[in-house]
Amino acid sequence: MQPTFLSELLVFAFPLPVLIFLSLSLFSLLLLFHQWHHPKDKRLLPPGSMGLPYIGETLKLYTENPNSFFSNRQKRYGDIFKTHILGCPCVMISSPEAARVVLVSKAYLFKPTYPPSKEKLIGPEALFFHQGDYHSRLKKLVQSSFLPSALKGSVSEIEQIVLRLLPTWNHNTINTLHELKRYAFDVAMISAFGDKKEIQMEGIKCLYQYVEKGYNSMPLDLPGTLFHKAMKARKLLNERLRRVIQKRRESGKQGGGLLGVLLGQEQQNQLSDSQIADNIIGVIFAAHDTTASVLTWVLKYLHDNQDLLEAVVREQERVGLKKMEGDRGLIWDDTKSMPLTTRVIQETLRTASILSFTFREAVEDVEFEGYFIPKGWKVLPLFRSIHHCPDFFPKPDKFDPSRFEVPPRPNTYLPFGNGVHSCPGSELAKLEMLVLLHHLTTTYRWQVVGDEDGIKYGPFPVPKRGLPIKVTSRDQKTTK
Repeated sequence: MQPTFLSELLVFAFPLPVLIFLSLSLFSLLLLFHQWHHPKDKRLLPPGSMGLPYIGETLKLYTENPNSFFSNRQKRYGDIFKTHILGCPCVMISSPEAARVVLVSKAYLFKPTYPPSKEKLIGPEALFFHQGDYHSRLKKLVQSSFLPSALKGSVSEIEQIVLRLLPTWNHNTINTLHELKRYAFDVAMISAFGDKKEIQMEGIKCLYQYVEKGYNSMPLDLPGTLFHKAMKARKLLNERLRRVIQKRRESGKQGGGLLGVLLGQEQQNQLSDSQIADNIIGVIFAAHDTTASVLTWVLKYLHDNQDLLEAVVREQERVGLKKMEGDRGLIWDDTKSMPLTTRVIQETLRTASILSFTFREAVEDVEFEGYFIPKGWKVLPLFRSIHHCPDFFPKPDKFDPSRFEVPPRPNTYLPFGNGVHSCPGSELAKLEMLVLLHHLTTTYRWQVVGDEDGIKYGPFPVPKRGLPIKVTSRDQKTTK
């Protein structure tokens, strides 16, 4: 056989050892690709596509409308299908019954987990990543910071944050998401540290913002990558937190917030500095981005439904009248007399479904609904798909708070998860939303700026450009 021009060119351009190396590399890539789509274990995996090697379908998930991403695969493969995102092979499930199995009835087979990028940046000792005795002890401590008895004392502190924040919006055009992130972060800091102003607080806030940018990046710890920068910031953040912990220990005063609870119990629970630091960062993570995203959608939905907004205003003005008569600020009981506003928040949590899914990991090989899930694979209950199923929520794309005048069917409404690993800070999130909405709706009006009505995805769905709004003082005469 005569050599081709291409083969002659290759021999001329590359020495024989280089050609051998390139050939072996190409063969390895082809073998990897074959193994990717044809795993050795012949037991029946769920149907689906694993996408490209390593990258999988990550880019599709975080750039497409998640409703389309999930529904297209459900139509093609059914309520259980496989994929590969953020460096992890995954099985996605979209029925309430299957979600209950994973989160509640057989939760022992599926440990809580996150993609490697999040797990490394939050910290391996955080509550999210554990089962068993350690998880049980920690959850009791964390929950004690978010029980109504503990939150009652936080209402006035949260209200003061709101009263300082909102006047800076007046007669300005703001990026709603950015401003609400500021608000949610300040509330998260109170939850973590109490109302005591530590010298290190500003440094902690700045470093956390760098860490946050790496949460949903590919876990490539190489110079120049988001993940590498975030990991450097995480090391510095850990040092700052250790100094705060040491300072409180030396003072003999535990202080407030979750840090005070963890320090007060550490003799009994033998918590190390790293365990305390990881869980403080975990609380800030859980209380920050998601709450700000939900509140952004609340303002969007109220803006787009003016009759509903005016009904909320009337409800909040009745609360304001009680405050005036009692010559006081907001109290816990006031937040329990806001049924319409609460339903608006519930419907926003359903419609926006900020947390499209949660991550679990099979702790052993599992037979699940006729399929095989290998040990180590992630299992993702799809909250968004359940929340948008017309069988459970008729006309699911319609924003209708009245649907929550009766309780939803069990296991169909999961904005804070379910089971032993459900979000312990759900009451705090609802509280800070109600406090802000009380003052915003009774004192100000807002108008969305621009006519762009799209959604930005990745990791959380939020209105494009962060929902820019123009805020002005409310004319009290028009609300009577």
